Amino acid sequence: MGPVDYLMVRFPGNKFTGKIAPELARLEKKGIIRVIDMVFMLRDQNGKLLIMEANNLSGDAAIAFKELAKNTREWFSEGDIEVIAATLPKNSSAALLLFENLWAIHFKEALLEADAELIDMGRIPPESIQRAEKAIMAKGGV
Repeated sequence: MGPVDYLMVRFPGNKFTGKIAPELARLEKKGIIRVIDMVFMLRDQNGKLLIMEANNLSGDAAIAFKELAKNTREWFSEGDIEVIAATLPKNSSAALLLFENLWAIHFKEALLEADAELIDMGRIPPESIQRAEKAIMAKGGV
């Protein structure tokens, strides 16, 4: 199995429409990722919270996520979901996504065959990359 990541995306004003589904489907079709679990949360203006797994959606969102939802499993625990849902402000919605990085599987196999040892790994936020790029450009870099 490749490395697994999660992310939570918030939609202020409850503007969740399913527009992200085609890009996720494209990434899956190309073998870049595999969506493992998707949970959707909606908190209304009064603070009432609704939580749905991808295969329990309705309306336009259900149509948009139908193909992706077919192979999802419930990996997120209720505790995981509750902790994240507690941060969701009123009148907003969120998508919680767990995905496997399929692109890394063959690289992982090559590392194992080379007797390499993983020492550390992490993710650099895009904002840090942008700051670094600006600093390099300011110094006359490429």
